Amino acid sequence: MRITRKIAAFLLGVAAWNVITYATFIRNLAKTEGRPTGYYVAHTVLIIVNLGIAAGLGVLGAKAWRAERGRENAPESTTGSQASR
Repeated sequence: MRITRKIAAFLLGVAAWNVITYATFIRNLAKTEGRPTGYYVAHTVLIIVNLGIAAGLGVLGAKAWRAERGRENAPESTTGSQASR
């Protein structure tokens, strides 16, 4: 499947949004006091999983962005009856 530049930009945007929102969540969680240990463990696991997803989407989006840029700069290939045999 070919990922277009538009989709690559969307993936990068989602990754950035996840990082920004979960960075805020980390700060707010650090300020919280008086909760049971399970609360911190559960939310820390959520943060780690979400940041992992953000990293995966960021890598996928960046690779797709670079690949699409390479396709734009590549010379067009010949097709049909003009193709070399």
